[in-house]
Amino acid sequence: MEIADRILKGDRRAVARLISMVEDSDPLAVEALGILHPHTGKAHIIGITGPPGAGKSTLVDRLVKSYLLLNKRIGIIAVDPSSPFTGGAILGDRIRMSDLNTEPNVFIRSMGTRGHLGGLSRATGDAVKILDAFGMDKIIIETVGAGQSEVEIASHAHTTILVEMPGLGDDIQTIKAGIMEIGDIFVINKADRQGADRTEMELRAMLELSDAGEWTPPILRTIASNSDGIVALRDGIESHLVYLKSSGKLDILNHQRTREEFLSILGGEISKIILDKVMDGSKLDALVARILKREIDPYKAACDCIREFSENR
Repeated sequence: MEIADRILKGDRRAVARLISMVEDSDPLAVEALGILHPHTGKAHIIGITGPPGAGKSTLVDRLVKSYLLLNKRIGIIAVDPSSPFTGGAILGDRIRMSDLNTEPNVFIRSMGTRGHLGGLSRATGDAVKILDAFGMDKIIIETVGAGQSEVEIASHAHTTILVEMPGLGDDIQTIKAGIMEIGDIFVINKADRQGADRTEMELRAMLELSDAGEWTPPILRTIASNSDGIVALRDGIESHLVYLKSSGKLDILNHQRTREEFLSILGGEISKIILDKVMDGSKLDALVARILKREIDPYKAACDCIREFSENR
C-alpha cells in the first residue's frame, strides 16, 4: 500500500495523512497499519500526565530538546480536549512547541479526545504505531488534564510521568490513589514556587503507603521554563527503561498492551458483525428506548442480540 511504503521511506506527510485517516476511521487505515505492524515495537513510549497548569507542554518541549542533544528521534502526541462543534483539538500544543516543528528529528501531532474518556484519543494507540514504524526512538504522549480516568495512559506507555506543581491549595487532594499507582516518575514542576517542599513531602508520604514493587518511583524537581532539572528527568526516564529491560517487565508490559488492544478490537468487530446482522438503526433506537423505559436491562438486551445472531447464522 502506497501510504505505508511512503512512511517506511521517511515521508512525514504520509505520517500526518495516515494519522488523520485513523482519526476519521477510514477503512484503508487498517490495511496500512497491517503493513506497518512488523516494523513496530522498537520505540520507548513515555506518558506524561498531570493537572492543567502544571506546565506539561513546557516540560515536554525541554525534555525533547534534551533528547535531541543525544541524536534521538522523537514523536510527540499531544492529546487535547476536543471542540464540541468540530471534534478538533482546541488547545494546540503544536503552537506552544512551535520551535520544535522545524526540527527534522521531531514529529508533533495534536489529537482531540473527541469525547473519549481517559484523557486519550481512541486513535492514540494507532498514532503511536505509525510513529514507531516511522523510526522514532521515543514517543511522548501528553494527556489532557488529570483525574481518575487518566489511568488509561498506563495502558499505552512504558514509562508514565506524573507532573505536579506547588500551590494548588490542598495538594494531596489533587492526586488520586489511582493516579499514584500509575506513576513511574513523579515530577514537581515550577519547583521555585512556594510549597514545593510540602508537595514533595506529601508525595513521599503517599508513595510509602502504596506498593511500589521493585521500582521505587523517584520524585524529581524541575523548573521547565528555564530547563532546570530536565537532564535529571531524562536520566530518570532512561534508568526506568533499563530497569524494565533488565527485570523483564518490558516484555510483560508489551504483552499486556497487545492483549488489551486485541481484545478491544475483537470486541468492536464482533459488535459490528452482530449489529449488522440483527439490527438496523431503527431497531437499535427502539431497543435503546426500551432500556430507557426500564422495560429491559442493557445486559439482557445485549444477550438477546447475541442469541438472535447465533440463531440466524
